[in-house]
Amino acid sequence: MPAPDSTLPAASDAPAVPGWAIPRAHVEDPAEAAYLAGAALNSLDNLVRAEPTWAGAWRRRLALRAAAATGRLLGHREDEAALRDAWHLRPAGADPGPAGNVLAAWRRLASRSPAIDGDGLRAIVGLLGLAWSDRFAAIPEFVAEHARASRPAPLVAATVADEVAASGPQAEALAWWCADLALAARFRWPFAVPILATQIHAPLLRGGPSRRRLRPGEEGFARAACVAAAAGGAEACRLAGEIAARGRRLEAATPKLRTKGAGEAIRLLLDDDAVLGSLTTPALSRWAARRLFDRLHTLGAVRELSGRPSFRLYGL
Repeated sequence: MPAPDSTLPAASDAPAVPGWAIPRAHVEDPAEAAYLAGAALNSLDNLVRAEPTWAGAWRRRLALRAAAATGRLLGHREDEAALRDAWHLRPAGADPGPAGNVLAAWRRLASRSPAIDGDGLRAIVGLLGLAWSDRFAAIPEFVAEHARASRPAPLVAATVADEVAASGPQAEALAWWCADLALAARFRWPFAVPILATQIHAPLLRGGPSRRRLRPGEEGFARAACVAAAAGGAEACRLAGEIAARGRRLEAATPKLRTKGAGEAIRLLLDDDAVLGSLTTPALSRWAARRLFDRLHTLGAVRELSGRPSFRLYGL
């Protein structure tokens, strides 16, 4: 049998956020919150700019986390596993449903440069299940203007979120989406990395005497955005470390594979959160794909993500 039809660049290690920079209790002091955010975002910035081979899978797994958190704001019950199923098990071209559309919005964020125009914003508003408001029309320029400012990135994100949330009572989900967009734009990253929205429901973001969740537009949200950047950045780097380890095992396993068409499956594993175990391509049959993923699973190069005996999903 021929060898796989692709080669892998060396898998990169992921920088870790120092333990002292990870918030482990409620942070009341805005200066401390900003300090922790700076440390975490420095590690994250180094990781993003390194552009490891598995960055696509990493960003899309963070998009899944952000979609689950945002979906709770919108009244959806689907957790990460249900969202993953809705996306990857649907027939080609089929609507993934309201919760799946929320995931589509976050996958778009994680797949493109951190810039948006009016048409793109209309599409995101629709995917989030929101009604368009004329007040949304100014958001693209507002994001671009603040991304050019010299303020710290978490404060830029907080300002953008505050402005978007003020556009209407149902705009909080869009506010968090735009906050992660603005954070990436301020850093001039080639792709946005969802980290702030993954922390929407984190206890660390609660404040005040009632310990309620701080929302965009409320007093103290700038501090909460810094805490979200610190905690979300640390979690993103920790996830990257896990994916990097499997990326190295995948790289080591590649020369051992003799399945025709294996290269396409490997590219998909590096670029997406999950790949269907019965994947078919012009060079890879369903049965060959199953044998390939079983082999990679045995070698510890991939995880089986569904926990099912059929309709399995695999990923780094």
